[in-house]
Amino acid sequence: MEPLIEIESISEADTSRFAGDCLNIIKPGNVVELVGNLGTGKTYFVKEFCKLNGIEDSGSPSFAIVNEYAGKNKIYHFDFYRLKRAEELLDIGFYDYLNDTSAITFIEWGNMYEEVLPDKRIVINFEMLENDVRRISLYEQ
Repeated sequence: MEPLIEIESISEADTSRFAGDCLNIIKPGNVVELVGNLGTGKTYFVKEFCKLNGIEDSGSPSFAIVNEYAGKNKIYHFDFYRLKRAEELLDIGFYDYLNDTSAITFIEWGNMYEEVLPDKRIVINFEMLENDVRRISLYEQ
């Protein structure tokens, strides 16, 4: 499958520009799975996307599982990294978040529990190359 957008990022500025390019693709109602190892830029990308939506105080939801933001668009930001089992998502009403068509839902580490993700989603893959270069690719699934 060919990516809709793909860049090689050598700086935070490159990742920020990529977030800007994604504004034309990622819309309310979309679920966006963010895949990549630790330190590849997943959280930074979401922070930059949030800034472009008028949200300055976004952060990692590692310990809270989900953060909610209101700006030009409502944004839900999940992090599955610390989950021990998918059932923990049911306790916080995960499917209610996914069914909110007025919001954009970002899910870091979604590949840990893909069985709970919708079949139709956007996937952004963050891959570390040599010399701190990252390949960031956006696909529609």
